[in-house]
Amino acid sequence: MTDDEKYVRNAIKTHVWSGFYDQADTEQMMEEILEGEVDPEEMRRFIVSESAAKAAAEKSWPAETDCDRLDQIFTALDAAGICSLQNAGYTMSDGHSDIGEKLDERGMKNFHGYCFYHGQDLERAVNGEGLMLAFSDLKADPANKTKVGHEICAIVEKAGFKTNWNGDPETRITIPKFDWKRRTPR
Repeated sequence: MTDDEKYVRNAIKTHVWSGFYDQADTEQMMEEILEGEVDPEEMRRFIVSESAAKAAAEKSWPAETDCDRLDQIFTALDAAGICSLQNAGYTMSDGHSDIGEKLDERGMKNFHGYCFYHGQDLERAVNGEGLMLAFSDLKADPANKTKVGHEICAIVEKAGFKTNWNGDPETRITIPKFDWKRRTPR
């Protein structure tokens, strides 16, 4: 297997197991990243087999997964005035842009802070490396940003997760033990 094939297969696997995308979405992503001597038909077959493997695995998952609890956390963050967004773009820059759009849509006056994770964070979580959360306040004040960080940690910990955060407003919050099991929407 070539390095290009490994790259595309890994991207497909992460995309499928993230639980955010159906087969058509994954095929579109695959077409965007194809490079080198990679056989598109072979990759389409891999998407089908990986999707089938995930669907089979989902049957053995508990009724409530860590991802279900994460959804509840993000709902609680919104209710607490911390605008939250899952899978916000691919990079920190994308995440800030996406959360900015959500804040514009929902009204800045309804929030005092924000929280998100982006696609690279998602990839690490799918690979069993924990989940990192970006956050800030809306006034660019370090003391307020620290308060938002503490609020997020409290909500995450209330949902039963341990957080790693040193209290520095410029350091992201980590949920070190996170079992990524998001059911694919049907």
